[in-house]
Amino acid sequence: MLERAPQPVERQLPTDEARDLISLVRDIAQREIAPKAAEEEDAGRFPREVFTLLSESGLLGLPYDSEYGGGEQPYEVYLQVLEELSAARLTVGLGVSVHTLASYAVAAYGTKGQQVEHLPAMLGGGLLGAYCLSEPSSGSDAASLRTRAVRDGDEWVINGTKAWITHGGIADFYTVMARTGADGPRGITAFLVPADAEGLGAAAPEKKMGMKGSPTAQVNFDGVRVSDARRIGEEGQGFAIALSALDSGRLGIAACAIGVAQAALDAAVAYATGRQQFGRPIADFQGLRFMLADMATQIEAGRALYLSAARLRDAGRPFAKQAAMAKLHCTDTAMKVTVDAVQVLGGYGYTADFPAERYLREAKVLQIVEGTNQIQRMVIARHLAGPETR
Repeated sequence: MLERAPQPVERQLPTDEARDLISLVRDIAQREIAPKAAEEEDAGRFPREVFTLLSESGLLGLPYDSEYGGGEQPYEVYLQVLEELSAARLTVGLGVSVHTLASYAVAAYGTKGQQVEHLPAMLGGGLLGAYCLSEPSSGSDAASLRTRAVRDGDEWVINGTKAWITHGGIADFYTVMARTGADGPRGITAFLVPADAEGLGAAAPEKKMGMKGSPTAQVNFDGVRVSDARRIGEEGQGFAIALSALDSGRLGIAACAIGVAQAALDAAVAYATGRQQFGRPIADFQGLRFMLADMATQIEAGRALYLSAARLRDAGRPFAKQAAMAKLHCTDTAMKVTVDAVQVLGGYGYTADFPAERYLREAKVLQIVEGTNQIQRMVIARHLAGPETR
C-alpha cells in the first residue's frame, strides 16, 4: 500500500479573504519554507529571506490596522496562519509570533505620532522585531527585572542585560522593558530601541536542542540612549503593557504548537500507511491505529481551544484565562504528539533522516517560552480561586 499524503487541515474561516489568505500561506510554506527546513535547521541557518517575503506578502502585520500597513485580520485568522507556518517550520511560525509580539506595544499603546512613524516599517517594511522582557535573573518573575533606564534631559540611558531573546542579534528593533522607578511591577517602562543604537550588542546565540535556525541570545544595553519619543505608554506602565502583550502572545504559541503537532501527525500517518510489517501496513494494527486516533483528537481539541480564546479576543471580551489554558493544553499536546510520532516511526523516528525527532525537540521549548506551563497553571488558578494568600 502506498503511504497517504497529508491532507490539508479543514478550517472554518470567516471570510473569502481569509480563505484566500490561507491558500497563499500554504503555497509559500510548500514552495519556500518546508523544502529547506530540515537542512537549514541542522545548519543553524536563519531564513531572513523568508521573512522578507512574508513582509512583502503582507503576512508580518496581519492582526494590526490596515492604516499602518497591517492586514486587519481577526486573531481567529492570524493564529491559523501561524499554525500553517509552524507546521512547515517552527523557526518561521514562532518568528512571526515574536515579531507580532514586539510590534504590540506601539500598535496598542503608542501615540498616533509613534504609530505613524514606526508601524508601516514594522508591519510591512521588511523590519524584524524582538521582545525584551526576560533577564538572566528574572524569567518567570519578570517584575523583578533589573535593566534600568535613567532619564537624562529628553533622553533615556538604558543599562542592563536581557536574556532568551528570540531574534537577538538579528532584529531591527527591540521592544524593551526597563526599570525607571521603584522595585516591583509599577516601576517598569516600555521603550522602542533601534538595533543600531550605540551601546546595544548581542552575545553569541545559545546552543539549543531544537530550533537551531532561530537565534536566541542575550542582548546587552551599555549606556544605550533613546529619546523620550521612543518611550511607549506612560512611565511605569511597561509591566501592564508586557502582560497585555503576553496574553495575545500565548495564543500565538498555542497555534505554533498545534502546527508542530499537526506536522508530526502527518509524518506518523504517512509512515504508518506506507511501512509494511507481517505482510501489511503497520497502520492496520489496532495499537497504532488507536495512537493515531488519540493524536488527531488531541490536536483538534487544542485547535478548538485556541480558536475559542481568539474569538473572545476578537469580540473585545476578557480572554487571559483562556489564553493561558490554550498555551498550556496546546504545548502539552505538542509534546505528547511528537513523542508518539517518534514511537510510530520506531527506530527511524530516532534518526535525523525523518522529521519526527526534530518536531519532538522543537515541541519542548513551547512548554517553556512566554510563560512556562507551570506559570500558566498559576494564572488559570488565580482566575478560579483568586490570588494566593501570603
